[in-house]
Amino acid sequence: MKAREETGPFSGRGVGVYICHCGGNISDHVDVNEVCEKAKSISGVVVARTNMFTCSDPGQEMIKEDLKSGVVDRVVVASCAPSLHEATFRNALSQAGVNPYLYEHANIREQVSWVHHGKAATGKAARLVAAAVAKARQLEPLKAIRVEARRHATVIGGGIAGLKAAKDLAERGIEVALIEKSAFLGGRTAQLDRLSPTGERAEDVIYRLAQDVLDHPAIRIHHCARVTGFEGTIGNFKVQVQTAPPDSPEDLEKIKKFRELEKGPGAFIPFVGVLPSEAPNAAGELSIETGVIVLATGFTPYRPGKGEYGFGEFREVVTLPQFLRILAENKGDGNLLEVNGREIRNVAMIHCVGSRQIPGVHEENDNGSFNEYCSRTCCSATLYAANEVRKRHSDTHVYEFYRDIRAYGRGQEDLYSEAARNGVLFLRFKADTPPIVEANPQAGSSPLRLTVKDTLTFGEEIQVPADLVVLAVGMEPADVSALVKMMKLPVGTDRFLLEVHPKLRPVELSVGGILLAGTCRAPMDAGESAAAASAAAVKASSLLARGYVELDPFVAEVDVGKCRGIGSCVEACLGDGALKLLELDIGGRRVKRAQVTPALCMGCGACVAVCPESAIEVKGWTLKQYEAMVDMVVSENIAS
Repeated sequence: MKAREETGPFSGRGVGVYICHCGGNISDHVDVNEVCEKAKSISGVVVARTNMFTCSDPGQEMIKEDLKSGVVDRVVVASCAPSLHEATFRNALSQAGVNPYLYEHANIREQVSWVHHGKAATGKAARLVAAAVAKARQLEPLKAIRVEARRHATVIGGGIAGLKAAKDLAERGIEVALIEKSAFLGGRTAQLDRLSPTGERAEDVIYRLAQDVLDHPAIRIHHCARVTGFEGTIGNFKVQVQTAPPDSPEDLEKIKKFRELEKGPGAFIPFVGVLPSEAPNAAGELSIETGVIVLATGFTPYRPGKGEYGFGEFREVVTLPQFLRILAENKGDGNLLEVNGREIRNVAMIHCVGSRQIPGVHEENDNGSFNEYCSRTCCSATLYAANEVRKRHSDTHVYEFYRDIRAYGRGQEDLYSEAARNGVLFLRFKADTPPIVEANPQAGSSPLRLTVKDTLTFGEEIQVPADLVVLAVGMEPADVSALVKMMKLPVGTDRFLLEVHPKLRPVELSVGGILLAGTCRAPMDAGESAAAASAAAVKASSLLARGYVELDPFVAEVDVGKCRGIGSCVEACLGDGALKLLELDIGGRRVKRAQVTPALCMGCGACVAVCPESAIEVKGWTLKQYEAMVDMVVSENIAS
């Protein structure tokens, strides 16, 4: 659709209003043309236009042409949420040679068309546009806050994502500190034998990556280390790190195994990882000054509760990670799989254990939560394991109990087809009627029996004997509660760290300068984790490339002439160190006045609310601007 132009009486330079159809997302419920008609009658509006997709290149060009021609010098865009395209339109203003902060956004999609219909939607949209115009008329040019940035990155976590992020950053000329809490590099990927669907050895992937990191002169590794302190802002963080000799039974056992095998630093041991150097034999502390932080803290496999599908009650019930290690260490190639000297005639694999949990159907976890998400990797890993069993041990039967097979991604669906060809038998159950695992009452048969209502046979109850039951456990986020509290990190309802936007800003947190890599954000396979790590490295590089970063100027500003130094603003401040009282010499007297550190200010306005003298404002969101917006919202002229 071509842009439809509606131009009001021209009165010199003023506000341009650009209203988006959003491909019908808005215009299906909001009469966009009526909103445009009302907008052009508002004082100060000299141009009002509509466009099918204002965020598109033609939509942006329309705005830039009006700015370049001098028709408008302030812009209001009425479209989707500003979190999606505010940066897009600010950039358009900059490209037109106009201060990017002479722009205001009206959200008429999420706040209007998605929740209202008909006249109510159109009326509300018109009011929001009018309020945005009222504010836009009072906007003043602002200057971004420039902060010097250290060309240094700190990566927390030494798994595949952390190693990949560190390598990519170093190759871009950025010094890196890699912090790993255990004695070994490789994380969860090092605890696998092969990666699905390619069958590539996990050892080869981790060893090559770890060697690249160990050999790079710009990377310094701190293992057996934990972050104990954190302060600063993007470009200038200070991280306190404590190192100590390994004390966990798991690490001590792994180090013992390394020494028994007479492996030196840098070597790889399957299902353990790479020991970068001898573990520290004494506690120590260090302080790292860094420009950005990349979180690669990984995941932990779900641990079934006692009795969940017989786990903890029957020794024949194991998790998929345990079974993968059994397969890797089983060097025999007989017709029957053998586990601990026992011949396994029947293997039953149960999908979605610890994933896609439903309140009221499943029991809540120890922390009181439910894992309602899909862990994404379990289906493919289970199918791969089933194929390995059938190819290596032809007389061992494999049964897969599943709700839905979610073998997404290139090559993953082939695993399902291959399993069918290999004679794997699939039985499908409903979430509220999962298979029952119990001791087999038939003497001399398999020790366990699974009973399920198979929806593939129209709900017929089927009993399957099993010598081994494998639970395909999902992913849970690693416990980073200390970092969350220390760095004030946002966490989603699924307990993974929460990115700003899953499509537009997938590796960024709302805390500037802290980025996400790999499974700390969501369940991923090894390839996706590495790709996400590279994305985080690219973002970190772009932030540090110029030697400085620019922050939005929406921060508090003190009118020293009005301030009486009461200190209420300092008490109310939510940003550590953003506000403080300083002694100044004014008129020959020593007085206290509030002072803002812009790089630390959150722009929340808590200080504005408590100042009795109205001596403090948030730039770009002043009280006068708010008042103008409210007056316009309640204006009868807009309602008519």
